[in-house]
Amino acid sequence: MSAIEIPATEKTPAVRFLPDEGLFELSGSSIHENAHAFYKPLLQSMSDYAKQPKPVTQVLISMPYFNSSSAKYILDLLKLLDDAHASGASAVTLRWLHDADDLDMEEAGHDYQELLDMNVEVVSVQD
Repeated sequence: MSAIEIPATEKTPAVRFLPDEGLFELSGSSIHENAHAFYKPLLQSMSDYAKQPKPVTQVLISMPYFNSSSAKYILDLLKLLDDAHASGASAVTLRWLHDADDLDMEEAGHDYQELLDMNVEVVSVQD
């Protein structure tokens, strides 16, 4: 499986998916008009990875903002890993990083924490 590295733009997050290392990162805003086109290839790659994941998978998400359509696709990505975690195929940990004063992103992290069985760490970071 190939690594995926996509640089951030004003409307899309940076993506770093290193399946051989069990690492998936999203960072930056996700406010594109066609979230499906952006996230569909990632969902396919994550689905393939989740069939034979590394024993340990680390997920890092640091997003100052994402729109509602992006939220759905982010959850879809995380659910694929959550299923791998629930089956015992991979010990998955999500670190949800947010600015210390960004209560909306902190709350979003806690929302994902409630929806997922994997270990979710909501981490406040200072500028």
